[in-house]
Amino acid sequence: MKRKVGYTWRLREVMAQHQIFSATELVPLLRERGIDLSASQVHRLVSGTPERLSLQVMAALCDILSRTPAALLATTAENAGVRKTATGDLPAPPANVAKFRPRAARILPDA
Repeated sequence: MKRKVGYTWRLREVMAQHQIFSATELVPLLRERGIDLSASQVHRLVSGTPERLSLQVMAALCDILSRTPAALLATTAENAGVRKTATGDLPAPPANVAKFRPRAARILPDA
């Protein structure tokens, strides 16, 4: 059975619990910990959901907010339904597959 996993990025919520309400307040706190990100990069980190995140940045955020990574990232996992065909077998290839196969070139001598 396949599993579908996901996550919710909760940085903004955790920042608000610590009275940090803007991304610009976070920039100098990150710099103190050796993370040099621009204001726009921090804004994207706060306002969006990152696909990739450096462990150094995660460690700095955890230190700033005195939380664990689990507080910043809520994960979900659920069973994904398996699609079945009417017969339970794999679907048959289309009948007109031959039209899509290349034909050998036939080269004729010049007359």
